[in-house]
Amino acid sequence: MKGKPLLEVIDLGKKFPIREGLLNRVKKHVHAVSQVSIKIYPNETLGLVGESGSGKSTLGRLIMQLIKADQGQIIFIDQKLNELSFRKARQFRKKMQMIFQDPLDSLNSRMTIEQIITEPLEINRIGNRLERREKAKDLLDTVGLRKNILDLYPHEFSGGQRQRIGIARALALSPSLIIADEPVSALDVSIQAQILNLMLNLQKDFGISYLFIAHDIHVIHFIADRVAVMYLGRIVEIADSKELKKTPKHPYTQALFNSIPYPDPIKKKKYQPIQGEIPSMINPPSGCAFHTRCPSVMERCRKELPKLRVLDQEERHEVACFLHD
Repeated sequence: MKGKPLLEVIDLGKKFPIREGLLNRVKKHVHAVSQVSIKIYPNETLGLVGESGSGKSTLGRLIMQLIKADQGQIIFIDQKLNELSFRKARQFRKKMQMIFQDPLDSLNSRMTIEQIITEPLEINRIGNRLERREKAKDLLDTVGLRKNILDLYPHEFSGGQRQRIGIARALALSPSLIIADEPVSALDVSIQAQILNLMLNLQKDFGISYLFIAHDIHVIHFIADRVAVMYLGRIVEIADSKELKKTPKHPYTQALFNSIPYPDPIKKKKYQPIQGEIPSMINPPSGCAFHTRCPSVMERCRKELPKLRVLDQEERHEVACFLHD
């Protein structure tokens, strides 16, 4: 990818304390994100995929500064967000917006559609009320909804329509980056395709970059330019989307592809679900976290932690696995 990264995350880490006993003392920690480094370039979609509980949503919220990281750097448009004051960070936050998983829960049921979409504009003191209303109409048209719904409420719409309203709200401040946290997982398959195509069209029209978080690797493959695979708080593989599907290197990535039923009755494919459960983030396994479920585990995997390294510079393929040493 040419040019400077729009967003660069360097060795990001986050642990959540678990308090126990009468004195409410910290006894253990949940290791949610560990030494994560990613880059997102202008007009690019980076897909972040992994099972539930792998730390994907936590990473998105860390980047948005909704929760503070324990270690590492978040550099957005050449500024270290971790080191900015609240006032300066708020200015940069206008350029970074979020789309949430459940469109009903993420929209205030007591607010009209106009209030929901224009709230970011009002908070940042952009335009007067009439100008903000006209802006809301334009945004609704952009996401494929009628302009005359401004005075209605979220419960009067379908799931797909509510997600379009959420996208319109995210577009209100003309962001450079949108973090989409499982934006289609709560929708029917046909509606999923509509929302994904809408997001692709918006990217072409406005040059937006996405961090697209999902557990379905085929959804990620459809929308993403590059894909980062996350397991138990760590990135285990990063590659171009087509390259990853063609030659996945990490056993976990291979298992993700193999665990999805193939939707073609003629081309039969053996369905191979991933064996075992994802380990606890409170007591993660030693060495490679995937060794408890890996079909190719070696003794070294149980003791040493593999580091993410470049396998193919031309294809920008990185993997954290001793099988490729």
